[in-house]
Order: sequence, then structure tokens, then C-alpha cells
Amino acid sequence: MSNIPVKGKDHWFRDSYSKSIQCSNKSEYEKYMAAYKADQAEKKKIETLQTDVSELKSELGDIKDLLLTLVQNQK
Repeated sequence: MSNIPVKGKDHWFRDSYSKSIQCSNKSEYEKYMAAYKADQAEKKKIETLQTDVSELKSELGDIKDLLLTLVQNQK
């Protein structure tokens, strides 16, 4: 069983048996995990904003329908 260096990544190796990626430098791993968590948080934030915009569009449509109904009832 040997470790194959990952191209372009210092301290990162692929296990030839399990094909897993391993890091031999703890600070590099922690740096990677911090970047990964920040990326996940950003994705979650974008997803939340998209949901909020969709809800606002729906509510705005409801308000528009109510206003049209109100105008039609006054005629």
C-alpha cells in the first residue's frame, strides 16, 4: 500500500488501496476544512435568500390580486 501525491497539492496524498485522499499536514487540513465550511455557509445563505425572494414574489402576487379584486368591486 502506497501513497500517491495529489498533483498540485502539497501534503495531500491518495491511498493506492482505498483511493481515499489524505492530508499529512494538520494545518493544511484545518485550512481546507475552514474553507469548506465557509463555502457551505455561503451556499446556505444563498439558498435562504432564494427562498425569501420566492416567498416575497408570492406575497406580492397575492397583494396584487387583492387590489384588483378591490378595484373591480368598487366599479
